[in-house]
Amino acid sequence: MKYTKLGNSGLVVSRIALGCMNYGSKRWRPWMLEEDEARANFAYAIQHGVNFFDTSNIYSLGVSEQIVGRWVRELARREQVVIATKAGLPVSDGPNRAGVGRKHLIDSCEASLRRLRMDYVDLYQIHRLDLETPLEEMLGALDSLVRSGKVRYVGASSMAAWQFAKTLHTARAHGSHRPVAMQSHYNLVYREEEREMIPLCIDQGIGVTAWSPLARGFLTGNRERNGQTRDLRAADDTLAHDLYGEHDFDVLDAVKKVAADRGVSPAQVAVAWLLQAPGLTTPLIGADNVGQLAEAIAALEIKLSGEEVAALEAPYRRKAIAGHVQPTPASMMPGAASPTAALARESVKHSRRYMNRQFKPDS
Repeated sequence: MKYTKLGNSGLVVSRIALGCMNYGSKRWRPWMLEEDEARANFAYAIQHGVNFFDTSNIYSLGVSEQIVGRWVRELARREQVVIATKAGLPVSDGPNRAGVGRKHLIDSCEASLRRLRMDYVDLYQIHRLDLETPLEEMLGALDSLVRSGKVRYVGASSMAAWQFAKTLHTARAHGSHRPVAMQSHYNLVYREEEREMIPLCIDQGIGVTAWSPLARGFLTGNRERNGQTRDLRAADDTLAHDLYGEHDFDVLDAVKKVAADRGVSPAQVAVAWLLQAPGLTTPLIGADNVGQLAEAIAALEIKLSGEEVAALEAPYRRKAIAGHVQPTPASMMPGAASPTAALARESVKHSRRYMNRQFKPDS
């Protein structure tokens, strides 16, 4: 395993992280790995030097956090691992059950700690901005969690680059602990973060982690041009079908060619490309089995040539922003009909579309 600092912070993380969205309850999504099924992946990851585990209170509505907590407590020493979780997306209906207001953030953090059965988390991230809550309130709540010892570092996830720049500026102006990490939608078939977000993070010393590094399985070849799917997740994952489509198969063809020439898997090529990408700290690998995790770790030894990188990047076509709700000029104009409220409602509507709203965890 190889390690690096998370941006300019003092936090050392493995260059392969275990993304834990797919560990949870099959009642939330049928392709989830439940607790006993997930143990082998955690054991293999820890045995091979992975120290960075990323989850969220929204993943199977907290069941993922329970699974992460159980296997990390059993298989590793707490001081040797970096546990990251997130809050902000709606965990249920009703007031104060979503967003980044002080009450919800502090309640969510305490609930996450109970599910993890841990005293603190190493990285607490805003899953999505709540556009109706002042940044000062959000940052003040995060700062209080750090000062209370419940959180070591704070971070954020997908948003417009100008919003993140404003967040960093506001934190500095108010003396709050500023985010040290940005979790971005980034892979070979979605590279829009290269335009503004990643350069901003490099400039400001912010670590960048990549969610959906294999495009939710697309870059492994789990879908065909004719619409056929090769596994349960590819058939059921509605978000993947919205994010990645027809033009992306040209990139997949390039990945397959480089992989065939090297005698490795397409997944390894896609991970190797991310590992050489400027500004990228670590991809969050959501492995379904030990074999997939082993492939990702082996990608650390693949050094792509300049010609291979160029061949992989050449078929890319510019896309609309995907993965978060991007504010539009019209929505930001003074006098617009409650622009922040409209954007906030759209963000919640977007996130709920991909959730199983009938699922209720057992505890």
